[in-house]
Amino acid sequence: MKTIHLYLHYVSINVRSAMQYKLSFFLSATGQFLVSFNVFLGVFFLFQRFSQVKGFTFSEVLLCFSIMLLEFSLAEMTARGFDCFSQTVRTGSFDRVLVRPRSLIVQVLGSRFELTRIGRMLQALVMFVYGITKSNVHWTPAKIVTVVFMLIGGTALFSGIFLIYAAFCFFTLEGLEFMNVLTDGAREYGKYPIGIYGKKMLLFTTFVVPYALVQYYPLLYLLDRRTSLFYVFLPLLALLFLLPCYGFWRFGVRHYKSSGS
Repeated sequence: MKTIHLYLHYVSINVRSAMQYKLSFFLSATGQFLVSFNVFLGVFFLFQRFSQVKGFTFSEVLLCFSIMLLEFSLAEMTARGFDCFSQTVRTGSFDRVLVRPRSLIVQVLGSRFELTRIGRMLQALVMFVYGITKSNVHWTPAKIVTVVFMLIGGTALFSGIFLIYAAFCFFTLEGLEFMNVLTDGAREYGKYPIGIYGKKMLLFTTFVVPYALVQYYPLLYLLDRRTSLFYVFLPLLALLFLLPCYGFWRFGVRHYKSSGS
């Protein structure tokens, strides 16, 4: 409970700080909304030319994209401290984190809380509402639970990738740009069901970096293309991805050498 209370206290500090400059916050949130809206336009114009993509209609793709965008936005909002961790290592600020008698992960998580990502989340919610009204999904309690599990699993998955990104900084000082392929890149190609990219891509996103567990497979269940309740719980398997991510983080912490102050 103390850990949760500490994290919520960090969040409160970040929110109050953001609200000190309300116009800046509003403009940043609006910018996040518009960036996502441009991506939506790309999908919209594609479906003006083609009626479907690998059997998926516009509303079904929009449902898929909106959930993926919500997952990414939630992770970016709550795990932004790991995404910006390179500066903490480069300036030697991590030394102060180490000497405090609190969890390292909670301290890094609490160092940044990007409330402006609410603009991107609002865009995702608009697309989600449109998608569920046009895709003729027959909602049941199991499908509602599936969406909740998708959000939990997807947020954990992207947070794990941010954690790996931060762990690399112990060895490189700077963040590795190729990791953006797994974060921003996933947000981009995740706007379509992953199954359309071929069998090899589906295998990679099932057993290596499990995007398919929080996007493609549960989507099939939502659209009644699969009926087994097994698909409801698949997104929770993505939580296991956090184990190797945390292990790599601990490995990096043990090999950390201060870079100065």
